[in-house]
Amino acid sequence: MSANSPNRALAPASGDPGAFTPGPRGDALAPRAWLRQLAETAIAAVHPDALSPEALPEPPPGRTVVVGAGKAAAAMAAALERAWQERQPEAPLEGVVVTRYGHGAPCRHIEVLEASHPMPDELGTQAARRMLEAVSGLGEDDLVIALISGGGSALMSLPAPGISLAEKQAINRELLRCGAPIREINTVRRHLSAIKGGRLAAAAHPARVLTWLISDVPGDDPTLVASGPTLPDASTPADALAILARHAIALPDAIRRHLLGDDGAAALHAPGFARDASRVLARARDALQAARVAAERCGIEVRLLGDDLEGEARELGRAQGRMALAARDEIARPLLLLSGGETSVTVWGDGRGGRNVEYLLGLFATLQGAEGIHALAIDTDGIDGSEDNAGALFGPGDWHRARAAGLDPVAHLSRNDAYTFFEALDDLIVTGPTRTNVNDFRAILVLPRTP
Repeated sequence: MSANSPNRALAPASGDPGAFTPGPRGDALAPRAWLRQLAETAIAAVHPDALSPEALPEPPPGRTVVVGAGKAAAAMAAALERAWQERQPEAPLEGVVVTRYGHGAPCRHIEVLEASHPMPDELGTQAARRMLEAVSGLGEDDLVIALISGGGSALMSLPAPGISLAEKQAINRELLRCGAPIREINTVRRHLSAIKGGRLAAAAHPARVLTWLISDVPGDDPTLVASGPTLPDASTPADALAILARHAIALPDAIRRHLLGDDGAAALHAPGFARDASRVLARARDALQAARVAAERCGIEVRLLGDDLEGEARELGRAQGRMALAARDEIARPLLLLSGGETSVTVWGDGRGGRNVEYLLGLFATLQGAEGIHALAIDTDGIDGSEDNAGALFGPGDWHRARAAGLDPVAHLSRNDAYTFFEALDDLIVTGPTRTNVNDFRAILVLPRTP
């Protein structure tokens, strides 16, 4: 896959009254603008156009069928098509992938469908059926290339027999509302699905299945990305029941019967997948590493706090705020605190906002306008939760602007209304779909105290 810029770059940054010198060249740049350029660098490093497997697979004697799902699926398909055409133009290529509404990319041979995320819809159900049809009837001489990325689980919303889409949507909604970690959500999804948890690959066998992934899950376990439609599943229906019980989620009779019965999980373990292979092409650590290299070239010290951080978004913001305050009193040159992963939000109020702005508001309330500390947090797919923003950013001056405007960060946090808070300050970052997804990118720039 060739190296190019992402389809949508971060929008131009607005001005910031304070500038700093990020490197020995002496080029002064406002912290706000610098953070946005850093985020653009991180996203570009994990876009499908910038990724390349070591080699394309040799064309098989039979058919090569591409399937895929996720926010990056269309861009992955377009990049694969280009590379395939350049290196082996005589070999036929066909298939179908599904991505979120607005995240499509033009392809010639691979059909691109769009469906709803994060709540599944009927078009996602139709897309899942189309993929199962595309791989049915294949033989040992055929090859399936699966392009899987974050968001694919909701986009392949084909319920298991006996379960309605409405019942599955209701369970998904409750899991999101109670702040369940994505690992738990996807475990439940796998056992309520007719295509996830290895079932898509099982439908393709005895054809060989090669899976390429862009990981959005902390820890980068390939079986968890998009609920692992082409990879063996080590979890059981009992695991899904335990998760639902732990979060006190009431179950319709059809779902309870299905999980208490044999959902076919025993046939989806490793022995049946012996000829298959998988590779993670991009993950959160790659985006953070690209940002780290860019910052260090500017002479900035970088501390990587982790690429797999989870937990309550606002609490992580508060903890990292305390860390930034402590660091400010110790440093002699600019410091960048980087982290990634996927936090969660427990919904207590009726406000607007995804986990990145909730994280930032917790950080904002902790810093209280502390001099020299600037922060940015975005979801690398360009969509923070279900809103239209990728995330937000702020600097010390925003604390005083918020007070002057009568904005109370604690009150906004109490009703999960971080979007409205940062919208009022004109601090939201709106990028549109980036067509990749390695989850959250968080950066805190700490400048030394002014003598």
